[in-house]
Amino acid sequence: MENSGKRLRDVLDDRSIPYTTFSSALGIDPQRLNNWFKRGIPKEFLFQAADELNVNARWLYDGTPPAPDEAEVVYEDRLRKEDVLAVMRHGEGNSPGIILEPLHPWDDSTPLDEDEVELPLYKEVELAAGDGRTAVQEVPGRKLRFSYATLRAAGVDPSAAVCATLTGTSMSPLIIPGATIGIDRSSTNIIDSEIYALDHDGMLRVKFVYRLPGGGIRLRSYNSEEHPDEEYTREEIQQKSIKILGWVFWWSTVRRKGQLSLVR
Repeated sequence: MENSGKRLRDVLDDRSIPYTTFSSALGIDPQRLNNWFKRGIPKEFLFQAADELNVNARWLYDGTPPAPDEAEVVYEDRLRKEDVLAVMRHGEGNSPGIILEPLHPWDDSTPLDEDEVELPLYKEVELAAGDGRTAVQEVPGRKLRFSYATLRAAGVDPSAAVCATLTGTSMSPLIIPGATIGIDRSSTNIIDSEIYALDHDGMLRVKFVYRLPGGGIRLRSYNSEEHPDEEYTREEIQQKSIKILGWVFWWSTVRRKGQLSLVR
């Protein structure tokens, strides 16, 4: 019976890709790849294998078209991905070094592509009591679209990912005011010097976080001249309702003219 392993082997053979080269790209033992040929590709490796070969993951899984020969990018070129990105950034020879692609407009009625997922958007919301208190809550009906490939590259499970809007200048100019950030809510264990989103008694904050002895934390801003370090003991973390929302894996900004001059 033809299965995903048979289709995988056919693609490798058609493109003359050595099994050892492909298994090395996936970080697995060549013998394990041989087992896949017989039993099928494990689901946890399916998208990675499809990305490496630039084939449709659904086709690789169950044979649903499109066929793999519709892909124009060869595997060997994908192995040189970092070299290609370097040329795009810095240019080579007479090349301008910049590649611009058109934006593709969409709205809420545009269906999701096969490799897209919608992530909920969170922000500080003023509570109805009118006393100025806020809470970090999901904004009903507001979502952002991401490709599964982007999330996989960051090692983020789509079911654990959310987005939020940043205010304030504490992380400028690394992350400027109004930026949208991506948060992995499954990554709340602190790794020193990584960037995390926090709920500080209803205020959404984004900081470099460091562990301190006794269960305390240090919060550091990129704009440290205006926003000095803050340190909290374990007891103060509880008293001030400080919660790690998750690791910040992505940010993006659409800025107005002159906005950067405000954060230099």
